[in-house]
Amino acid sequence: MEYPESSPKIGKYWQIMNRRWLPAICVFAPVFLTLLLTLSFLKKPTYLAEAKLKFQRINTTSTLTGVGTEISKLEPLVQDQKTNPLYTEAEVIRSMPIVRTTINRLNLKNKKGNLLTTKEFLKNLIIKDVKGSDILQISYKDTNRETSAKVVNTLVEIYLVQNVSFLRNEASAARKFIEKQLPDAELIVRKAEAELARFKEKYQVVSLQEEVTKAVEIIAELQKQLGETQSRLADVNAQSKEIRELLGMNSQQALMMTSLSQISGVQDIVKETQQIESQLAARRTVLQDNHPQIRNLEDKLNSLNMLLQQRIAMVAGTNKPQLNKNFQLGQLQQQLSTRLVELESNRLGFENQAATLSRLQISYKQRLNNLPRLEQQQRQLERKVQGAQSTYSLLLQKLQESRIAENQSVGNASIISEAEVPQEPSSSPMISYLGAGILASMATLAAVYFLEVRDKSIKTVDEAKSLLGLTLLGVIPFTSKSKKIIRGHEEPESYSQRIVVRDTPRSPMSEAYRMLKANLKFISADKELKVIVVTSSVPSEGKSTVAANLAVAMAQSERKVLLIDGDLHRPVQHKIWELTNNEGLSNLIVEQAEIRIAIKKVMDNLDVLTSGVVPPSPASLLDSKRMATLMKTLAAKYDFVIIDAPSLNVAADAATLGQMADGVLFVVRPGVVDSVNAVFAKELLEKSGQNVLGQVVNGVIPKNEPHSYYYFSEDADLKVTQESSKIFSNNAVR
Repeated sequence: MEYPESSPKIGKYWQIMNRRWLPAICVFAPVFLTLLLTLSFLKKPTYLAEAKLKFQRINTTSTLTGVGTEISKLEPLVQDQKTNPLYTEAEVIRSMPIVRTTINRLNLKNKKGNLLTTKEFLKNLIIKDVKGSDILQISYKDTNRETSAKVVNTLVEIYLVQNVSFLRNEASAARKFIEKQLPDAELIVRKAEAELARFKEKYQVVSLQEEVTKAVEIIAELQKQLGETQSRLADVNAQSKEIRELLGMNSQQALMMTSLSQISGVQDIVKETQQIESQLAARRTVLQDNHPQIRNLEDKLNSLNMLLQQRIAMVAGTNKPQLNKNFQLGQLQQQLSTRLVELESNRLGFENQAATLSRLQISYKQRLNNLPRLEQQQRQLERKVQGAQSTYSLLLQKLQESRIAENQSVGNASIISEAEVPQEPSSSPMISYLGAGILASMATLAAVYFLEVRDKSIKTVDEAKSLLGLTLLGVIPFTSKSKKIIRGHEEPESYSQRIVVRDTPRSPMSEAYRMLKANLKFISADKELKVIVVTSSVPSEGKSTVAANLAVAMAQSERKVLLIDGDLHRPVQHKIWELTNNEGLSNLIVEQAEIRIAIKKVMDNLDVLTSGVVPPSPASLLDSKRMATLMKTLAAKYDFVIIDAPSLNVAADAATLGQMADGVLFVVRPGVVDSVNAVFAKELLEKSGQNVLGQVVNGVIPKNEPHSYYYFSEDADLKVTQESSKIFSNNAVR
């Protein structure tokens, strides 16, 4: 089974204050008034003097001159929306050097006559920024009005001097650093410029971009000229080939033949050779080959051939081309030979021209291919030169700015209002009220805590469940009509008002008893409960009222019920039912009365057996065999027998009666029983071996409960919350 979760701590504290509101008020009011009067009497008036500083993000002098603006710029180090550079300046004002200088200059002392410590000084110093502006408000409180004004003005003066000194020191440090770095920066510029000059000289660079454009134009022009030359060369080759085929010789042979045909000596020998060949041919027709004339002609012919070869060798030089024997050319052949020689000369010229153009084109293309790499190197060198020059120029500019800033005597803070001597004390009565209220509240809480620690009573249903650990079978609410029976001294006429189930059947209490009856039925589903003992830890918990109303609820369900008043110490049932108590349980046990006379019918299906005459020894009477026999007889005659037993701290009669019953119903009333008695009663029942059915929490005030088990109106029908129904049902099933 799962119970509702315990209320949060805030709800628990609220319940405590709801119970202890009257003692809390009784403690708070006098303590608050006493402390308020004491603080007002003992506290000395304090005076608060204040001055205001205005901060500029860039000082005016730097802005006008245009130099040194970065040195005195007021910006936060951490770029955050919540970060305000004024906070940094406020901490500088609070710093130990400034505070200590102020204390020493004004010789500020505490109550003991010693110089103020930094901690004591800062307690009275207040620095805050004026919202929406660049202004800091500096305040100091003291019991002496003149001292408060002097402290603020002196503190501001020291801060302003230090602010200017800090800016000048910062500018001086910057100047020294720049002067040290400037020669190195100049050397880097010179090296970069020299490296760029060597690069241009090595690769003959003037303007790479213009060179690229010009190289592309030249390559295109060379390509055009190369194409024209190759076209002419092809034309010359074609003409030369055609002439060679016509002449049957190459150009060299044609040149040689043309030369030989133009030499008269060679032509004479050729003519004479032709004549001898003609004679030789004529003579061979009539003479034999061995005839002297034939031989003579052959010798002449050989001599002429040898002479011709010598002449040809003289003309041809060392090269002896293959020549035909026809050394006599016609005019057309001579013209063709001359043309062939001319074409050969042109061909050689065109070939040389094409080769030259091709070499130039290749050279320009190689240069063009290298230009991107050269351009990249040039850009790198130029960037290096530009970066070095920029650094050098910036250092020169910063050197000038730092020298100007070093000579300035103006900071980025200025006084817009000095502290004046205050005329009225600054202490507000609200502080006294607040201090007295806090101390009074602490005293009140201590008193409430003390009362709670001393109060051991069970206060809520949750405490009863947690402390006893018994199944919760019912929660009986408390109404204003029950006020007369809270304590043990009721008026006689109030007893009859306790039977709410009979008198007000539609009231919340009546429905609560019916819920109790239903839960008892649920937990006894496997074994019927016939005899139930109702008891409690201490008197005045309402056990007799619970027993009477439970009996009525059972009788209304048309079951025959007997209600026995087993409290032979302080019997109450005869008062509740307005019956005479002359004969009852004690009389039946000692057999001084008859059952039919002792038992009285009070309503349909409900009989009551009062306690009878109170015996001198109730415990021995209830623990007798005759009592056990009587209980068996009564249990056989009725459907249910409910026994109203005395409280466990009064007598052990409830434990004795429990041995004769099917179970014990334990009644707990918050605000009446304490935890000690409740635990003792539970242990007594467990050690005596009782079958404890569960607990009924009686007299519950809903507004005192952290969980609203009920919400109802005394004049309206009962409304049970869903939470309460689940709790009862789960408890019953368990």
